[in-house]
This record gives sequence, structure tokens and C-alpha cells, in this order.
Amino acid sequence: MAKPYEFNWQKEVPSFLQEGAVFDRYEEESFVFEPNCLFKVDEFGFFLTWRSEGKEGQVLECSLINSVRLGASPKDPKILAALEAVGKSENDLEGRIVCVCSGTDLVNISFTYMVAENPEVTKQWVEGLRSIIHNFRANNVSPMTCLKKHWMKLAFMTNTNGKIPVRSITRTFASGKTEKVIFQALKELGLPSGKNDEIEPAAFTYEKFYELTQKICPRTDIEDLFKKINGDKTDYLTVDQLVSFLNEHQRDPRLNEILFPFYDAKRAMQIIEMYEPDEDLKTKGLISSDGFCRYLMSDENAPVFLDRLELYQEMDHPLAHYFISSSHNTYLTGRQFGGKSSVEMYRQVLLAGCRCVELDCWDGKGEDQEPIITHGKAMCTDILFKGLVTVEDEQAWMASYKYVGATTNIHPYLSTMINYAQPVKFQGFHVAEERNIHYNMSSFNESVGLGYLKTHAIEFVNYNKRQMSRIYPKGGRVDSSNYMPQIFWNAGCQMVSLNYQTPDLAMQLNQGKFEYNGSCGYLLKPDFMRRPDRTFDPFSETPVDGVIAATCSVQVISGQFLSDKKIGTYVEVDMYGLPTDTIRKEFRTRMVMNNGLNPVYNEESFVFRKVILPDLAVLRIAVYDDNNRLIGQRILPLDGLQAGYRHISLRNEGNKPLSLPTIFCNIVLKTYVPDGFGDIVDALSDPKKFLSITEKRADQMRAMGIETSDIADVPSDTSKNEKKGKANTAKANVTPQSSSELRPTTTAALGPGMEAKKGIELIPQVRIEDLKQMKAYLKHLKKQQKELNSLKKKHAKEHSTMQKLHCTQVDKIVAQYDKEKSTHEKILEKAMKKKGGSNCLEMKKETEIKIQTLTSDHKSKVKEIVAQHTKEWSEMINTHSAEEQEIRDLHLSQQCELLRKLLISAHEQQTQQLKLSHDRESKEMRAHQAKISMENSKAISQDKSIKNKAERERRVRELNSSNTKKFLEERKRLAMKQSKEMDQLKKVQLEHLEFLEKQNEQLLKSCHAVSQTQGEGDAADGEIGSRDGPQTSNSSMKLQNAN
Repeated sequence: MAKPYEFNWQKEVPSFLQEGAVFDRYEEESFVFEPNCLFKVDEFGFFLTWRSEGKEGQVLECSLINSVRLGASPKDPKILAALEAVGKSENDLEGRIVCVCSGTDLVNISFTYMVAENPEVTKQWVEGLRSIIHNFRANNVSPMTCLKKHWMKLAFMTNTNGKIPVRSITRTFASGKTEKVIFQALKELGLPSGKNDEIEPAAFTYEKFYELTQKICPRTDIEDLFKKINGDKTDYLTVDQLVSFLNEHQRDPRLNEILFPFYDAKRAMQIIEMYEPDEDLKTKGLISSDGFCRYLMSDENAPVFLDRLELYQEMDHPLAHYFISSSHNTYLTGRQFGGKSSVEMYRQVLLAGCRCVELDCWDGKGEDQEPIITHGKAMCTDILFKGLVTVEDEQAWMASYKYVGATTNIHPYLSTMINYAQPVKFQGFHVAEERNIHYNMSSFNESVGLGYLKTHAIEFVNYNKRQMSRIYPKGGRVDSSNYMPQIFWNAGCQMVSLNYQTPDLAMQLNQGKFEYNGSCGYLLKPDFMRRPDRTFDPFSETPVDGVIAATCSVQVISGQFLSDKKIGTYVEVDMYGLPTDTIRKEFRTRMVMNNGLNPVYNEESFVFRKVILPDLAVLRIAVYDDNNRLIGQRILPLDGLQAGYRHISLRNEGNKPLSLPTIFCNIVLKTYVPDGFGDIVDALSDPKKFLSITEKRADQMRAMGIETSDIADVPSDTSKNEKKGKANTAKANVTPQSSSELRPTTTAALGPGMEAKKGIELIPQVRIEDLKQMKAYLKHLKKQQKELNSLKKKHAKEHSTMQKLHCTQVDKIVAQYDKEKSTHEKILEKAMKKKGGSNCLEMKKETEIKIQTLTSDHKSKVKEIVAQHTKEWSEMINTHSAEEQEIRDLHLSQQCELLRKLLISAHEQQTQQLKLSHDRESKEMRAHQAKISMENSKAISQDKSIKNKAERERRVRELNSSNTKKFLEERKRLAMKQSKEMDQLKKVQLEHLEFLEKQNEQLLKSCHAVSQTQGEGDAADGEIGSRDGPQTSNSSMKLQNAN
């Protein structure tokens, strides 16, 4: 159950302040003296009231009281004379004067002096008043409490008769209604209603005043909201309707459900019991429009988380980790040139929450050279330094303020007294990083600071993580105007010093920001601006890692009690933060004329679509009149803003609370969701609802006869645009596979606008058969065959030549043998013819012996020449075989080398094709991205819901930034995919090459082995031939025949 936050804004008011005491009151500036005034403080600590006999009651709001201290004796002789007239001489005044300082800003201070009967009362009242002022919680009370506060003010401001003049009441409502309407409302309430009538305070109760406000200033805006919730069917809301309204509108959907539970019926009943005035409705668990209005105007509907007003941050981090409220030339009350210096400014600035003041200390001009504080040679007045540091009782009331620092100029002794930081001249970010001295700090004027932000933004942020920097206004701001501090807070600069005497927009931002964390003047910087391991660019246009961007919309519905004059009013809503989050002068309501009481604007919501850094962003709501003069404003840091219908109490220029003026708004806060992702986020945030929709559709399908089993589970398709335009992955000709194909590797192939399929396609393969069918290879084979044929032809010729030579040699031997044999036979034949056969027997024997000897000699010669021929023939055959084998080996190695070159060439061509495909794919993606960008820009330019040019330009800028990031991611993914494909292709190609080289190596080895075997066989054949003689030569046959 959602629990209400217990907002204890009320300080305990001492009883002696409530009972009152008699003082003599005077004001030196206007010479006002009232003796015997009864001073009191109400039970809530809202007002310091006084009344003297015969005069009207007077009030001073405690929220306007800056300080209370002991006062010195008056210098005006008229005041002294008046005091002496009531029996208080100048000598009796010491320790009896209470000085009350008040004002709507820090410069225009009024001093009210109260002279007590004795010093004890003075001391008691000084301490008592100090205990109730500076109640920062009371500055954030609800509109209902503000109404009660105003009612109390009317009750205190009685006339001399002790009654409330009707005229005082009419002044409250004069800005929107005529007096007749007010008189009629008073009459209906049973109160005196004449123009000069008076009302008894006892009769003018708070309930009467509340009813009067509802009659004169009816809340038709809340009535319309009430009717919208219940459908204009009844005069009440049920518990369920109230719970639904609270959870849907009054609760920030970004909050954790455990830490910030949803509203339930029990909590709704508590609200009804608390705010419903009708007892009958209360018992029935119903709430009327009046009770609903009271609830919306209560503390439970504060525009900020009230716990942020307390000291909720850790206060033990290094000083460099805090934003520190800082002042520039604190002593000046006006211009920087020729201005006035005042000690009082130090009091007011420190009490306003500043924690770093500046002391420009110089040697004095007198003989003693008493140190003075002044603005150098700018013709400003001087104040004594001792007047600042020895003011009576200062240490007592400053004891509660921790970490009050001071920056000093010129005086070396004072500079050495600073404990927290040592000022050094800035020499560059790299020098500071190398030195790494955390207590060194440097000061930059705003122009130099902006220059560093322009050129070294990230380095500036990192510098501020480690050590402190102080920014001060440039010298050209002689009018004491202020620069915008937000740009330096964005960079983590701790001490962004401003001219506190000027309540301009910059000071309003400063005071509104430092109102959080107990108004202590210190705000802990976001985590990413403190951690050295995080990088932050203050000019980033994309969400920071770990920080969830937000969407904020503000609908300005109405205003209440904006002015006591009949004027026109309008409301401006601005956002300040990072440059991309800052939206100024764009959102303003229409002008509502002649109604400063309860103007109704009912504008469309002002939408801040994308706040990438809510921790640093602030919302400013300002009300202006028809002359563009500021009526009231409010600064609301976005990290503490509450969603829902809220009343926002306004402040004046000096951030002092205005009593009644409020703006009624509807604030919607949610997580920023980029365009196109809404359905996904809705499904994730409410999966039950998403599932119920799908189940309902499934039921409808079943009603049409479609079975559940027929419905396939498919992935959600929420980003069709992203799928379009994706280019093809590299494709090339794929040849049929065979047994000699190189090892395949797979990769995904995408077509345009299609996702990768489950079956991934093959990278193009290169086979050995394909290489061998290439023209270059076939031409080379033909050339090699021609070389081989030429060699064989040459060998055949040598065979023929050797055969002829051998035959000739054999023929000669045979012819010689035949001739010698024939000679012997002829000699024998002749002898036989002469002598007769019987007489020639001896000669015949001799001739036979000669022929036998001749034959034997011939055989030995034949044997020798056959052996020689066989040897020559074997050597020739071996030589020819060796030459043929050598050329075959050469051809084979050339074929392997050519295959390798062809494979490398094919790989290069393959790589080139893949590169071309990648280039085409990238080109198509870029063209598609350009098309998307143009279509989106065109859609924004034609979007009629965008009201102004600045919003359209911002949307285009956000779109371009988003598209740039998205497109770069797409290109990065594509580049990674293409790189992976290229690496995979190179890997496959390397495997192919290694495989081919391995095959070539094996082929060469086997060929070498074959050649060795063949060589051994030829050698064996030669040996056999030498033993058996030539077997194949014609000459050998002739020799055999001759034998």
C-alpha cells in the first residue's frame, strides 16, 4: 500500500513568542516609531504580528525574515528623542534592541527594531525568532495551508476596533471579480457584506473563508477533471475510481513497485477519511468533488518529493564531488563599477544558502593600512575586513553552517589560511592530471570556461572529478548580470559563482537547484560525474550509459490568485539541462485577459520528448503579465518532480515564496522510448496484457475453426524498416562437387530485404578439374607434349643412326670374314684343280685349320663388337630414358606450379568478387539509409502535431542523431560481417592452397619413385644385353647368320 509521506514542516514555536511581549518599535529609514506594541508569533510560525493601541494590526511574514540579531543604538536623534520620551535613554538601550532584517531579495533589506523592557527579554526573543525563521520546509507547504495562512493574515490585520474590514477581504479577490459578487458571497455565508462593514474574527472561521474562496473562485478545472474520472454520471467517486485515478495519473510509472507501492482500496479509504467533509459519503467510501479538491490541494500532492527537501544526500564525499552554492564579489550590493560594498551582504548571502563567499582584500589607505575589502580599482566603496570577521555574535548563528569556504584575492596571508583548497594558476588539463593534486583548484572567468568547454569538454569533466574549479562572471558584466550556470554544472564545475545581488534568471536557477538537500548549499553530483572510470560528454545528444532518459509533459490547466489586479496573464514552461535537453521560449500558453484571480488556460501539453539526463535538468514555470513582467516563477529539479495533477506554488524573483499564487498543472513523467519501440516496451512493461491480447486473437481464430496446433510460433516483427535495404553477401559461380574437390566451408548469404536463412550457402569452390580445364593449363600441356614429342623424335633418330652405324660395322666384319674365307677356299680349290684332290689333302687340312682359326678370330671379334654395340645401345637407351624422365619431372613440376598460380589467381578473382559484392552491399545500405533519413525528415516536416519550428528542428536533430548512431551501428555490423566473410574466405583459400600443395608434393614423390624404378630396370636390361649380346639389332642377326 502506498504510504503518505509525513511532512513535518512546522517548527515548534516557543510559548513566550505565542503569548507575546511588549516592545517599542521603530524604523530608522522611514522614521516610524510605535511605543508599546504587543508582538506575537502565531502557533505555526507564519507571521510576526504586532499591534499598538489605537492602530491596525500589522504582520510580517517569517518567510521574509532573513536574520534576527541584537541591534545597536539608533543614530537618528529623532528616534532617540522618541525613546527618551517613553523613558528609555540611550544608555539604557544596550542589549535591549532586537533587529529584524527582512526583504523580498538580498539587497533591499528593511530593518525593524524592537526595544524590549530588559536584556533578558531581548536575548530570549532573538533566540526564539532565530529558531523559527529559515524554515525551508514551510516554503513548500500545500495550497490548502497557504489558504489557511492567508486567512490568518486577514485575521491578524484587524482595524482599530479589532475587527476584520470587509474591504480587506475584497482586496484578496479584486483581480477577477466585482465587489458585488464578493458582497453577495459574504451575504450567502451569513457574514457582514457591506462595503464598510466589519467582521468579528470569531465569526470569520477558516471554513467560512474556504467556502468564500470556492464561491468567488470556483475550481471549475477540478470539477471538469472530477467529471472526466466518473464519466459525469454521479456526484462522487468510488474507491475503485479513486484507486484507478491515483495509479494511472498521480503515480510516476518509472518508480519501483516495492519502494513505491501502488495505491489500493485501503489507501484510498484513508484519503477519503482524511479529506471528505461529508460524513455520510465518508461512511459509504465515497468522495465528493469538494473532498477531491481538498485532496489535490493537500501536502500529499506536492509537486516535488518532499523528502528531497531534507538533508538526504551523503555528506562525506570529497568536496570536488559536490556542486557548491557560490558567490562572486559577495560584498557588492549593485554594479561592479562604482558600486556599494556592504558587510550585510555576507550575512544575507550566507543565510540564503551560499557556501563560498569572496573576499577581495587590499591594504588600507591610512597610516595603519588596515585591511579593507573592495573591488580593486573599480571605484567601489570599501569595508573594513575586521568589520566582517568581528561582527558581534556572528559565530553563534554561523555554527550550524558547515563547509563555508572563502576565496580571496591579492592578500597572501589570507590565501594561506584557506584550508580546503589551494588556488593555483591553471596550466592545462594534462598538467593537472600529471600532478594529480586534489586540493589544487583554479578559477576561470565564464569566457575562458566556455572556451575550454568548447575545445576540451570531456577533459574538463574529468578535471572536475578530481579537483575543484571556480567559474566567475566576465569583466564585461559591470551591471552585475549573471551568466547561465547550467552549462558549467553540466561539466561538473563545483563553484559556479554568481552575483547574488541580481535576482535574474540565472540566480533563480541557482536558488531553485540548491533548495534541495536541506538547503545546505551542497548537492552531490551524479555518479557518472564522480567516478573516474566513466566518461561523460556534456554535449552528448544520446543517453548516457546507466542513465535512463525521460519524457516530461506539462499541461498548464489554470492559475489561482496570480495577481490582485485585473491583468492579462500567460505561462511559460522551460527546461534547462544539457544543451540537447534545454528548451527555452518555446512553450507558452495563450494570454487570458483581465483575470489575475483564476485564469483558465487548458492548453495542450507541452512535451519535452527526450530528456537524456534528468539528474541535471530543471523545469521552470513562470507567469508573466500582459506587459511581459514576471509575476511569479518556480524552479523544479526534474529528478525530484512528481507526476500527476499538481498545484505549483510560485516564488518571486528572489525565490521568496508568494502567499497564494499557484499554477495547476498535469505533469506526466515516463521513460523515453524511441520511435518504433513503443509496442515492445508496452509488452515488456505489461506482459499479461500483451499475452491476453494474443490469447484473445487465438480464441477468435479457434472460433473460425482454426486449430491451435495449426498456429506456428513466429518471432515478433517490429522493425521491418530495419530489414529493408540489407545488401547481398558475396556470391560467385559454384561448380559441382567431385571427389577431388577442395574441402568446403560454409557462410551465410543474404539477399536484399531478407534475413539469413537457416541453411547457409557455400562459399564458391575451386576444383582441380576446373583448374585443369582452364585454357592456360591446356595450352601449357600442349606445349609440354610438343616438347616431349620433339625429344622422342630426336631419340628415334639417334636410335636409327646408331643402328645404321652398328650395321655398317658388322657388315664390314662379315665382308672381311667372307672375303678371307673365300680366299682360302679359292686357293684350296685352285690347288685341288692343279694337283688333284688326293694330292691336296694336306693343303685341305691346312686350309680348314686356317678357316677354323679365321672363324674363331671372327667370332671373338663379333663378340667384342656385339658387346660394344650393346653397351653403346644401353647407354643411349638409359640416356634417352633419363632425358625423358627428366623432362616429364620438369613438366610435372611446371604443371603443379601452374596449378598453384591458377589457384592463387582464382582466389584473387574470388576475393575481388567478394570485395565488389561487399562494396555493392555497402553502397545499397548507404542508399537505403539515406532514403530512410529523407523519409523520416519528410514525415517530421509533414507532422501536423508538431506546433512550432523549433520543435520540428529539434525532432529532426534528434532523428538525425538517432539515425546516425543507428546507421553507424548497422555499418559496423555489416563491416564485421564482411570482415568475417573475408577472413573465412581467406581461411578456405589457404586450406585449398595447402591441400593443392600437399597433393602436388605427393604426386612429385610418386613420380620420382617411378623414375627411380624405371632407371633400375633400364640398367638391368643393359646388363642382360651385354651378357647375351644384342638381341634387337639387325647387325647382330647378320653376325649370327654369318656364324
